Amino acid sequence: MADFNTIAQQFVEFYYNTFDQDRNKLAALYRENSMLTFETGATLGMSAILEKLTTLPFERVKHQVATLDAQPSNESGGILVLVTGALLVDEEQRPMNYTQIFQLMPDGAGSYFVFNDIFKLIYG
Repeated sequence: MADFNTIAQQFVEFYYNTFDQDRNKLAALYRENSMLTFETGATLGMSAILEKLTTLPFERVKHQVATLDAQPSNESGGILVLVTGALLVDEEQRPMNYTQIFQLMPDGAGSYFVFNDIFKLIYG
């Protein structure tokens, strides 16, 4: 079994690179039983999550990861990932701080999908 820290790092790098370049390509990371909580709104299912992510009110975004922590999360091989960082949107010059938690679940053949995804901006 691959090291959960390595898997978490590879996932986070792939997720944010994909998010920053083409959010439509994030669909493959979610399933119909996946849930996203973005700020205060919860969304269930791959199609609804993709619609939420692709209709966010900005054209361009750049994530900068500051910290990444991971733990094995259950007997099924899940991985809990906590990310903190900053993001720049469109022409904004001041980065906004955020935190995001992913619950990754095995999806056969060494791959994982996002079962839970919670995103919050940090104000103040």
